[in-house]
Amino acid sequence: MLFRLDNLTRQFGTTKAVDSVTLEIPAGQMVGVIGRSGAGKSTLLRMINRLVDPTSGSILFGDLEISNLHGTALRNWQRDCAMIFQQFNLVPRLDVLTNVLLGRLNHRSTALSILNVFTREERLMAIAALERLGIEQTALQAAGTLSGGQQQRVAIARALMQSPKMILADEPIASLDPLNAKIVMDALRDINEREGITVMTNLH
Repeated sequence: MLFRLDNLTRQFGTTKAVDSVTLEIPAGQMVGVIGRSGAGKSTLLRMINRLVDPTSGSILFGDLEISNLHGTALRNWQRDCAMIFQQFNLVPRLDVLTNVLLGRLNHRSTALSILNVFTREERLMAIAALERLGIEQTALQAAGTLSGGQQQRVAIARALMQSPKMILADEPIASLDPLNAKIVMDALRDINEREGITVMTNLH
């Protein structure tokens, strides 16, 4: 589905963090947003995921106007639009497999989510995601014991568990060494090419 921003703006007081951004991304593209720190790249991605509300303008995914969503419809969009953060946002004390399974929470009932009851199929799906990213051997380790590159791959596996239609990656390689940066970017490119998922990533 075509993804479109139309005059998207976010203002904090008198400061315009994002100023009238208009663009179109055809379905299944991988796009980089490149700019210096403080240029508003993270705010742009957070508006697309609706972690931050736009001051004005619109966000459209196909016929769905993201900027107007509330309640269940907004939660469904945040499930369909997976976010990968620079700081990984894993739960360090939980094992890797559980961290990946947390990507299924928006697909399940509240009761099952509270109880952390995951099905055998979901566990197999999580292991397959870890295998795809070459870190299945870490499944039972606490996430906090992994290297930065491994943790970012766990975050990508968690995003895959959401079965997303779009992936947003907010400076996913900023804190990684060149080898791990290449592994992470290659993984995002592979997901884009094999699944046809639209990927939008911030880089500087």
